[in-house]
Amino acid sequence: MIELEGVPELIDPVMVAAFEGWNDAGDAASAAVAHLDREWKGQVFAALDAEDYYDFQVNRPTVFLDGGVRKITWPTTRLSVVRVGDADGKGHPRDLVLVRGVEPSMRWRSFCNELLGFAHELGVEMVVVLGALLGDTPHTRPVPVSAVTSDADLAARLDLEESRYEGPTGIVGILQEACTHAGVPAVSLWAAVPHYVSQPPNPKASLALINRLEDLLGVRIPLGELSEDARAWQLGVDQLAAEDSEVAEYVQSLEEARDTAELPEASGEAIAREFERYLRRRDPQAGPGVATEGGLADGRDGGYLRDPAGGRTRPARPVSKEPRDAGSADGTEPASTGTTDAEGGTAPSTTPADTAGPAAAAAPDASPAPDAADTPDLSDGPDAAGAEKPADGPADKDTGTGR
Repeated sequence: MIELEGVPELIDPVMVAAFEGWNDAGDAASAAVAHLDREWKGQVFAALDAEDYYDFQVNRPTVFLDGGVRKITWPTTRLSVVRVGDADGKGHPRDLVLVRGVEPSMRWRSFCNELLGFAHELGVEMVVVLGALLGDTPHTRPVPVSAVTSDADLAARLDLEESRYEGPTGIVGILQEACTHAGVPAVSLWAAVPHYVSQPPNPKASLALINRLEDLLGVRIPLGELSEDARAWQLGVDQLAAEDSEVAEYVQSLEEARDTAELPEASGEAIAREFERYLRRRDPQAGPGVATEGGLADGRDGGYLRDPAGGRTRPARPVSKEPRDAGSADGTEPASTGTTDAEGGTAPSTTPADTAGPAAAAAPDASPAPDAADTPDLSDGPDAAGAEKPADGPADKDTGTGR
């Protein structure tokens, strides 16, 4: 059973989720949700039981010292809530439920049902899942972000792309499909990360996801130091590329292909969207709301927050339908880089240097990724490509992938 005694009624809540692992190239998606949680001072109110969903030989727990006492952090998925005090610039607040964790190793259908149980109890109106994939995109151009949904009506209403993807999928695709079966509107946002510089972090891709989320929800999101981090990241890659003529020529070829493809689409719509975002951030009345340490921004008591490690959680109202096979769960399927522990620390990358597979099949209407042997790579070490094939272990268990 889900225990949410004392949780105040949320206002127009939207669930925003990201998962480290296969769907998180450059850690861009998980870093974006971590940014929201940090800027709005989110308070964790629940966590899924790690024993139910994780293979600890794949996602190992970490040991740390707290005042000389050894403690263990287990890989898991945590939920927190934040209040945006002036979401629309007109004084109307809105709540966000942030979900951040590690892609589960097993029991994906039960995992999605448990998250949907929380969404149902909290009155969530829409679920937005963030992901990142490796693609043929130059680091010198704006990061492409695709917004896709399996719901034809939602696609028409919000001007989104309707998913036509077929192939291997990750937890992002399974969760989106579970939402569709449960009647919960769901959208996935995918950022394309340059495959030749795929090692995390990638603040430029995180910034692109946040900008697209801001447009989707109509909420002003504080950027903090993310813009500066994105500029510093690009300057660093520029310097590395300038030192290698082969890489510089390859980047130039990507730039020419990108500019040629996008020239007809340099329309007023993109300009208008960017101008609206500028006005939102410029408006002094549109400041972000903050969920404070002691409660929410409107002064409500924060005593409803419970110890996330205290007991197992179960949905009070299980979802009646299981997700379909992973045929067209989302518009794209990424390859990812190394994982991050539940507290945000980076774990050693376990990904093979295999770049073409999921990334090439992933991007909608994108050309196949070049052969890794023919592609310059600015990353270091045997895991430089950063692409992670779906693990055979989870796929052979009850993962809901249909494989």
